[in-house]
Amino acid sequence: MHRHMNVRSVHATLLGAVLMSLALMQAAGPPRITGLEFGFSAAEGLGLEPGICRRDPSDVIRVKDRYFVFFTKVNRDELPPHRRSLYPSGYAGTVWYAFSTDGRHWTEGGEALGCGAAGAFDAHAVFTPNVLVRGGRCWLYYTGVKPTPGQSLEVFENNNHDDFTAIGVAVADQPEGPFKRVSPEPILTVGEDAERFDSYRVDDACLLVRDGRIWLYYKGRSLRHGGAGPRHTEMGVAVAERPEGPFRKVSQGASVLNSGHEVQVWGGAGGGVLCLVSDTGPQARTLQWAPDGLAFRPLLGELRDLPKAPGLFRPELTDPAVVSDGAVWGISMAPGPHPHLVRYDGEWQTGAGQ
Repeated sequence: MHRHMNVRSVHATLLGAVLMSLALMQAAGPPRITGLEFGFSAAEGLGLEPGICRRDPSDVIRVKDRYFVFFTKVNRDELPPHRRSLYPSGYAGTVWYAFSTDGRHWTEGGEALGCGAAGAFDAHAVFTPNVLVRGGRCWLYYTGVKPTPGQSLEVFENNNHDDFTAIGVAVADQPEGPFKRVSPEPILTVGEDAERFDSYRVDDACLLVRDGRIWLYYKGRSLRHGGAGPRHTEMGVAVAERPEGPFRKVSQGASVLNSGHEVQVWGGAGGGVLCLVSDTGPQARTLQWAPDGLAFRPLLGELRDLPKAPGLFRPELTDPAVVSDGAVWGISMAPGPHPHLVRYDGEWQTGAGQ
């Protein structure tokens, strides 16, 4: 049990169920949110275990009678000695999955995706997964890194100048797998211009289907920020006609939000896109809304006690025609020496726009 998590009243917060309000308010613009109460409880089966790191959960999907979540897992004792200093980061992890019939009691199903072949962009670690069901198949998006160039023993330095990341995709006929990489090459890579917001890292995919196309939101870090990069994380988006790509960065490769170390977006019934911004950058701790998915503007500010690296239950990831029934819940990360996963639940209030 995650003992220090209890129910908190968070006025002027979000977490997901504004979808219904957007359906009602399409003509009048975005909803006015007056408050939300949410609490944290155990995600039984995925809780605290010394020496085990479970972090960065995907959005939650439901297929048939089961919920599924994917996440990064690292077992410290199974790492070779030269990699143990990376624990509990995801830079030594692989992607695992768990399933549940009630969203509270989870069974870990095993590894969904291991590291890529020697020399590949994802040869050292795969992490921060997300998921989309499209065309009757389950598409698993993930971030990959390879060993630091020029190092022996497969060392990863996280050195802020040439330990680049990229985003890849694997596919399976069902969420339980087996997953197979669509290609040994990534579907999204860092920007070539060192001044770009994503010239050092692309990471943390979050998917939408809009107008029949796949929108992939991601976070980026720039070479120009060096070791301070995490504090300057920005969010970009790339679009493709098919889940496997090719993906094209939009807005001429520029960011669409200049804040947020974690990416949590979802679509409203009115056609807009909501984004919960985490604790970095000038727009930190806000709820943003973009009617076109690109030009974000704030709905709420001064948010507190936000879930860490949240993965929202999103029924539209399995059927884009589905509109949320207003339920607000998902899986988030409890940070610490041994990161683990917890459940969050919310109860929200909205009012008519002014």
